[in-house]
Amino acid sequence: MRRLSWIQVNVLLACLLAGCVLLALSAGSFYFAPAQIARFLAHGLGLGAIAPEETLDLNVFTTLRLPRVLLCGVTGATLGLSGTLMQGLFRNPIVEPGLAGTSAGAALGASSVFVLGNSALSFTAPLGTAAVPVMAFAGGMLATLVVFRIATLFGHTDVLALLLAGIAVNAMCNAGTGFLSYIARDPQARNITFWNLGTFTTADWRGSLLVTAIFLPCLILILRRGKDLNALMLGEDDAAYLGFDPERLVWRLLVLNTLIVSVATAMVGVIAFVGLIVPHMMRLLRSSDYRFLLPASALGGALLMEAIDVVARLVIRPAELPVGIITALIGAPIFLWILLAHRRRIASA
Repeated sequence: MRRLSWIQVNVLLACLLAGCVLLALSAGSFYFAPAQIARFLAHGLGLGAIAPEETLDLNVFTTLRLPRVLLCGVTGATLGLSGTLMQGLFRNPIVEPGLAGTSAGAALGASSVFVLGNSALSFTAPLGTAAVPVMAFAGGMLATLVVFRIATLFGHTDVLALLLAGIAVNAMCNAGTGFLSYIARDPQARNITFWNLGTFTTADWRGSLLVTAIFLPCLILILRRGKDLNALMLGEDDAAYLGFDPERLVWRLLVLNTLIVSVATAMVGVIAFVGLIVPHMMRLLRSSDYRFLLPASALGGALLMEAIDVVARLVIRPAELPVGIITALIGAPIFLWILLAHRRRIASA
């Protein structure tokens, strides 16, 4: 049987994503039929009128459902793209933002604003509404750099050092977040607890558009580096012989990766394992070429996250299950399987 081409795989993923987005727009405590969704979207574009009895449904759709679906898709694309990018930069198939400390560092930075933002101890007051994403980026970047430096300390990426450094950095960041939860007032502590589980219940247009506005230009810049990442997989010396500057490439992509992950984490909380699962699914589906993996992982991450969010909204309706719980239940066994398979390959080499 002939395998699908790169373009065919991406078109298939885009079509599945469109169907999943329609399902996500429909499902929930309020059900919206496809024809109703079409009327609401047309009304938003000024192409139709809405009956008075549909005013409440229209407000729920435009204020709650639509920004949530947008934020969910962009966050999934961010995590899928980030996982692929980090696996290329570390030259290791078991890396993802959660394991490398990026998400935990971003969570610590954002939590510090939640708890100390209005206190006399805070130095983030001049940042205003940008304080949460800025501090999330600072925390995520610092955590990622520590893990990256330890894992590549002797000129090559050490898998064991990477895992141990990731565990240590995650533990320190989680301890910091736990301390902030301890000294926080009850509403702040509750917000941090739910936020650390990963949730889209607080999605609004401001957060959705911010994450989208950061993600799209970074996506364009990252997609142009597929060929560079293929060269980097050969090793930094070989990449340099081919005309690339490995150090500059790594630092630029690390900054872009940390930026998109930190801003998404600041808006929705910590969602683990998506960046690990999606790249492996895309490799099994078609190819390990990063020119294919980068766009396919973005589409696959958005598709997976939309599907998980629908499950989170329906499984205990009318309440909602945090999406981070579902991704952990799915991702942890898959991670163990990938780790054992990786160890088997090393032992047989």
